Amino acid sequence: MSRNNYAIGIVFLIAGAVILLGKLGLFAFIGTNFWPLFVLIPGILLHVLFFGRMLPTVALIPGAILTVSALIFFFCIALGWHHMQVLWPLLVFGVAIGLYEYHLFEMSHPKVPLTAAIILALVSISFFVIMLFWGWGLYLIAAALILVGAWLVAGRRTRW
Repeated sequence: MSRNNYAIGIVFLIAGAVILLGKLGLFAFIGTNFWPLFVLIPGILLHVLFFGRMLPTVALIPGAILTVSALIFFFCIALGWHHMQVLWPLLVFGVAIGLYEYHLFEMSHPKVPLTAAIILALVSISFFVIMLFWGWGLYLIAAALILVGAWLVAGRRTRW
């Protein structure tokens, strides 16, 4: 058998295996469950290239945004996309992390990215707390207000 026939045989075997695995649904499973790797790998790669001194410090901002977003996407794939209604403020928190990394690793330690990171982190945390209290937490707040109001009203009567 010549080398060309051998190489063409290998190509046919690989092509047949890929077609068979595709028809069995393997690629659909991988595409459905592991697509955030296409977001996570560039985010980690930006960090690696920065720490390898191949990219400037500003590359940390999109690196953090991509990494945090991919982790949130993996969480939602594993436990359900309905959690995104509560987790969406973490996307803003990813921007805050990127700005903080920029401030931390930039030689001049600029204050504007630090201030923006703190503001975005506080906004993100406040939205996250609001999202947590939006469901049952709102009932807990209402019950606490009723109890405090009842205690204040009952406490005033006993003092007379």
